[in-house]
Amino acid sequence: MFEVDLDPVALEPYEQLLGPARMAKLRAGVGRLAGRTIWNINSTAAGGGVAELLSSLIPLARALGVDVRWLVVDGDPAFFALTKRLCSTIYGSAGDGGPLGPDERAHYRRVTDDNAAQLQMWVDPGDVVVVHDPQPAGLIRRARELGATVIWRSHIGSDQPNSHTEAGWAFLRPFVMEADATVFLTEGHAQHWTPDTHVIPPSIDPCAPKNMALTARQAVDILGVAGVLGGSASAEITVPAPLGPAITVRHAATVLRVGPPPPPDVPMVVQVSRWDRLKDMDGVLEAFMQAGAGHCHLTLAGPAVDSVADDPEAAGAYELSRSRWAALAPDDRRRVQLLCLPVTDRRENALVVNALQRHATVVVQKSLAEGFGLTAAEAMWKARPIVASAVGGLREQVVDGVTGLAVADPRDLPATAAAVRRLLDDPGFAQKLGAGARQLVVDRFLPDRHLLEWAATLEKILTKGSHDAQTG
Repeated sequence: MFEVDLDPVALEPYEQLLGPARMAKLRAGVGRLAGRTIWNINSTAAGGGVAELLSSLIPLARALGVDVRWLVVDGDPAFFALTKRLCSTIYGSAGDGGPLGPDERAHYRRVTDDNAAQLQMWVDPGDVVVVHDPQPAGLIRRARELGATVIWRSHIGSDQPNSHTEAGWAFLRPFVMEADATVFLTEGHAQHWTPDTHVIPPSIDPCAPKNMALTARQAVDILGVAGVLGGSASAEITVPAPLGPAITVRHAATVLRVGPPPPPDVPMVVQVSRWDRLKDMDGVLEAFMQAGAGHCHLTLAGPAVDSVADDPEAAGAYELSRSRWAALAPDDRRRVQLLCLPVTDRRENALVVNALQRHATVVVQKSLAEGFGLTAAEAMWKARPIVASAVGGLREQVVDGVTGLAVADPRDLPATAAAVRRLLDDPGFAQKLGAGARQLVVDRFLPDRHLLEWAATLEKILTKGSHDAQTG
């Protein structure tokens, strides 16, 4: 286990975006947590939505005077294969098809107990510990023994329970039941047995490299350097950032493509996600082909397949998309590119994703299951028209015909194809949806709302714990 050190950020960029009234409300609400130490524990310092959320929220909270910190658990490959399988089951999928039996439970306990034995180096009585997702759930009991108030924060779930979800929750239940409280992304993911359940949707960071403002020209130049678009003669491009130093893009993506990159004026459909079977990249490819938009290109983009420590299945998911691409007719293959984006420089990676989303004519998020799907909110912040599956937290973001087009059945390829084609054929309608999408993010999915809800929820949990201790 190790601690991730993050410095406070400058507040001025947030003040400019949020305005004085929202910033004053944020300061007052979050300030009530001053004097309390809050630990977050997850399974990776980089890669994936949880690490990205913590990387933005913790520096902002620290700038507001709250002592928020971050620990990352260690594990062997077998542990991360097991916890990936466990996460997949809670999404309603079989994952790699492996068991969740006594041997797996014993290995999970061994690894989490080894990490839990180190907690006393950091956690003191009176601290708050937020344990994120299944990987570190085995640390909950030890954190409580050390005198902390412990919350299990779930970023995953399925709104369609089945035998897989039942198996996953049965595995996790003994560990999660040890928590003082639980927090879910959406009400539909909460379980009837979880202790003191709360709901807090996540947020995006508008000042982060992935979401900061870019001109259309900057986006095209960034994608040219990255090898995504043609027409760039530059070897690198440097862009000033609202937080931290300027960002230089100089590394090209690993691109699977036939022929030269598409020119900037060709319409582009884009999905950005991890290489995960539940993100259904190969389904996006098939729906794009069914859309029959011969004048458009498709870009499927994800991180380098070996870059996320807690996701051992990425290579297999990428191979599914690669094989589907290879089976296309030659003319179709020329209109589809698969990108593996380098992550050696996280800010550079995020800026390329930013440019890719901003340049997209249509953004797709065709998840078969989803915790929340912040890649949708990222695209919506950029006023992009979006087609998304009506699953998990995507249903709270993509209001059909208002902030995007929602596909009721995520496996319905003709419906996905028709939605994509509708946006490509009607730019005025697409622009209207994009404007509605951005306004929804401004109203509901920026970090001030997120931190205020956490502050209010922590106050409730701590007050309840104090009352229970007095009456117990």
